[in-house]
Amino acid sequence: MTDRVFADIEPIKYEGPDSDNMLAYRYYDPKRQVLGKSMEEHLRLAVCYWHSFAWPGADIFGAGTFERPWMPAQACTEDMAEIKLQNAFDFFERLGAPFFCFHDVDAMAVANTTQEHQRNLAAIADAMQKRMETGGTKLLWGTANLFSHPRYAAGAATSPDPDIYAWAAFQVREMLETTHRLGGANYVLWGGREGYDSILNTKLGQELDQLGRFLNMVVEHKHKIGFTGKILIEPKPHEPAKHQYDRDTATVYGFLERYGLIGEVFVNIEANHATLAGNSFEHEIATAVALGVFGSIDINRGDPQNGWDTDQFPNDVPGLTLALLEILKGGGFDTGGFNFDSKVRRQSIDPVDLYYGHIGGIDVLAKALLNAAALIEDGRLQKFADERYAGWQGEFGQKALKSATLAELADHALQANSTKRPSSGRQEYLENLINRFV
Repeated sequence: MTDRVFADIEPIKYEGPDSDNMLAYRYYDPKRQVLGKSMEEHLRLAVCYWHSFAWPGADIFGAGTFERPWMPAQACTEDMAEIKLQNAFDFFERLGAPFFCFHDVDAMAVANTTQEHQRNLAAIADAMQKRMETGGTKLLWGTANLFSHPRYAAGAATSPDPDIYAWAAFQVREMLETTHRLGGANYVLWGGREGYDSILNTKLGQELDQLGRFLNMVVEHKHKIGFTGKILIEPKPHEPAKHQYDRDTATVYGFLERYGLIGEVFVNIEANHATLAGNSFEHEIATAVALGVFGSIDINRGDPQNGWDTDQFPNDVPGLTLALLEILKGGGFDTGGFNFDSKVRRQSIDPVDLYYGHIGGIDVLAKALLNAAALIEDGRLQKFADERYAGWQGEFGQKALKSATLAELADHALQANSTKRPSSGRQEYLENLINRFV
């Protein structure tokens, strides 16, 4: 087996909707202008290092099924890390993805001490920097893996042991500085085990305070080193912990408010996490936009028959049309983008299957973008919403919103003695309208 598994794959090109080539884009045309920006600028696509190059294809009932030259099921040596990196960047460049994302341990050789960790991360960052300079792929965000190692069984920033808390701080410092060095646009804190399995052995208030202090330290260090990207939290309701402290966007906002982090920390929303929390993906995006904490997206989907995070490639154009609609209405991404936190299925064992997964997902996003843009240009959705809330723009509506007391509003109702009926929400009409564009 050659060390470069993508050597025979030609760069993926746009061929249009009529193409029958499964290794070509049908809708994603990077330079096509949509609402005044190119598709590439709208979507800001990124490939994740972990599912694509570090996951061995294992599940809880069986070992890994993927045969790769870097052997993802084994402890990563320096040689394996180098082979993995060269293949990863071959993939990014042939796919035409402008960005990638990674955890520290996804890419580096295994380390048993802090000194080894520091050295191995620096070495792989050197190699990344060289490929980024020659190939043009950029870093959308970096993050530290604070959940896989046994030391984090009870959490990282929420660990009952302050020495483990310090280990977590060490990993975040090293990875935040590495992200800054590589020109990353954001830094993500994914609290995989920042929660609890049993309330019986948990000091919940203590753990929340620990997590709040930890995030403040991360923000302080960001400013100290001059990193100008956004700090992001990725909401998740459970799995692996029974209860996560960052279960959804609204919960995260309340946490940020309590610990003085509004304006400093934003959210990286994952589609599969939204549905695990019992929310729709578009709800999470609209909530983040409304609360001013929208940052970036991990794009994937779950399986409606499973109650866990399956991380499948997106394939729902109508559903993603609604998500893109909320993103466009909110002004789009600034430092964020769409990161494919998605993995091919355990039986999709050939390297080319990574291309099929990403090409399909990218085309789904591109088609959803075109649909959402067409809905905005059509204007009927926005017109209906504006008319439905028009009363709030009038004199009485503005007074009610800004200055009236409860007594004044009550007196208004008493004097008006109105029997006014609510106006129709026209839900079926609006759903039919959406279907005309998807």
